[in-house]
Amino acid sequence: MPKTNWSLKSANFLSLAGLILGAVIVLSPLFVVFLTSFAPPGANIELLPKKNLSFANYRDAWQRGQFLLAFANSTLVAIAVTAFQIVTSALAGYALARLKFRGRQALLLVVLATLVIPFQLLVIPIFLVLKWGHLINTYGALILPTAVNGFGIFLLRQYFQTIPVELEEAATIDGANRLQILWQVMLPLARPALVTLFLFTFIAEWNDLFKPLVFTTRPELRTVQLALAEFQEQFTNNWPLMMAAVTIATVPVMLLFLIGQRQFIRGIATTGMKN
Repeated sequence: MPKTNWSLKSANFLSLAGLILGAVIVLSPLFVVFLTSFAPPGANIELLPKKNLSFANYRDAWQRGQFLLAFANSTLVAIAVTAFQIVTSALAGYALARLKFRGRQALLLVVLATLVIPFQLLVIPIFLVLKWGHLINTYGALILPTAVNGFGIFLLRQYFQTIPVELEEAATIDGANRLQILWQVMLPLARPALVTLFLFTFIAEWNDLFKPLVFTTRPELRTVQLALAEFQEQFTNNWPLMMAAVTIATVPVMLLFLIGQRQFIRGIATTGMKN
């Protein structure tokens, strides 16, 4: 028995040591970026600057990069795309999970097949469609191409399958139709999966550089990543200023993930389990 306890403690210690080591490896570059952003303008770059820390880089980066407009555009696009994906994924995921119709499995395979097709491979037909619809250089060009996503459909489909059918049958007896069941029964129970989809989609849209670069040229439609790319071209040798701009662009999504991490972990852990 003592030998078993010793083995268990050793396994726990090794797991904790591996977790700490992984955290150090992942967070060390971010820590260096954060510290470098406080270095005085024109100072020699040190791995760990110890004195003369300054907030001037953040003020200069915010003003020179015009991040206020970029933040507004990125927030608008990310929220719009996330809302579209949640609605379309909920409807399609519920249909694939609960409705019985011919070709359901084939349609699911088509949805899964879309996950292996890179977005860059579709950029030319998407561009032609947007041009035909007079959507180039509009918010529609930044929102509509990713308004539907196969990953979100599959995620919610898998989560809906974990919810007992008896709950839907009880709601049907009470006179609820399919949309009422989805809105009042399924979606409240699927909150972890919805939060997971929200985080994945919002962060992906916030970090997206490809769509703004290809589908827009108007300065008033600049997003955070496009503004950050242009900022880096202008201040290539000013590392403290660049690191301040990177921190400004990164902090919002980090805070968003920290707020929703519990629901995110729960959604990932329970997706695919069946009662």
